[in-house]
Amino acid sequence: MSIPEPIKRNNQQLKELIELNEELENYFRNTIIPQLFVDANLILRKFTPPAMKQFSLSREHIGRPMEEMADNIRYSTIVDNILQVIKTGEIFEKEIQTTNMRWFQMNIIPYLVKKDNRTNGVIITFVDITDRMKVLRDLEKLNASHETFIYSVSHDLKAPLANIEGLVSLLIKSSYELSAKCEANNKEQKYIATLLDKSVNAMRTILNELSDIAKIEGNFKEIVETARFEDILRQVELTIKDKIVESNAVITYDIAEKEINFSLKNLRSILYNLLSNAVKYRVPGRDPVIHVTTGKDKGYVFLSVKDNGLGIADDKLEIIFTPYTRIERDVEGTGIGLYLVKKIVENEGGRIRVKSSVGEGSEFTVYLKQNALAPPAAQQ
Repeated sequence: MSIPEPIKRNNQQLKELIELNEELENYFRNTIIPQLFVDANLILRKFTPPAMKQFSLSREHIGRPMEEMADNIRYSTIVDNILQVIKTGEIFEKEIQTTNMRWFQMNIIPYLVKKDNRTNGVIITFVDITDRMKVLRDLEKLNASHETFIYSVSHDLKAPLANIEGLVSLLIKSSYELSAKCEANNKEQKYIATLLDKSVNAMRTILNELSDIAKIEGNFKEIVETARFEDILRQVELTIKDKIVESNAVITYDIAEKEINFSLKNLRSILYNLLSNAVKYRVPGRDPVIHVTTGKDKGYVFLSVKDNGLGIADDKLEIIFTPYTRIERDVEGTGIGLYLVKKIVENEGGRIRVKSSVGEGSEFTVYLKQNALAPPAAQQ
């Protein structure tokens, strides 16, 4: 007597379900990840062996409410988070520390019944991130020590530097007063005073840049304000006026985007470094021509500084943003400027691009995000 077709199909489906269940049981037995399976009534239905070991669970815990497991997992709001996932159908992620002081990335994932399109429970996965957390803490300590060292050096050097500046001023003043009496000796005195003055200014620049590095590497947040590009550009032009006059540089503007919500200090630093480099890295015998452009591109405000200077070789483009890197040794500088620009831009979610040809010039384009202005303080 042959077996009816419906019974054959049922037997085949039953066999497939048994095989699938065996595969799942095999996965549960062999996985190295602690996992809990909780139904829509917040009852613990299953857990993997690593979960049993990690959270001191036993077979008696199966079928019991999850609220009784909070002490085992050492996370008091786990029931609230499960309810949130069941309600919204969205994955919940949280870093937690368990009773044995290990850190885990906890993911609560909704278990969806496709037929009814509803959440019938959750799967909770725990990924051990203890080593990662230790590395992060060590990096934070190192970063704090680094910042403290830089601030300490900057602070300790400012006092003697101020004294040197005062002495240089007196030396320059006395040299002019003595000019009529002893012209020959006075020329040498003026020369020494000028060299001292340049050295002091260079040291002041380095100290300021060290302070900027500490702030930027520590993600120090400057006050966001409405910055007008033309105003900042004029300020920067005044700052480097002597270099512009000395080199006969011509700077032109095409300011399509007038304003941006950004730190005034950081925007000034970006423009100062890009413009001063465009003037400094000029071709001997060729007057610098620099063109500054602003506009919008795919949700970013961009700022472009294009010059007709020395240019940068292709094999050097990757290292120009490395701190203390100097491509042209004959040009005065510290090798920090472009590094600062890149850090400022990337800290604010932006990016910087470079196009350059040796002997023809370079174009640096900075893409900045519009930072939201904080609401004005309430009137008392």
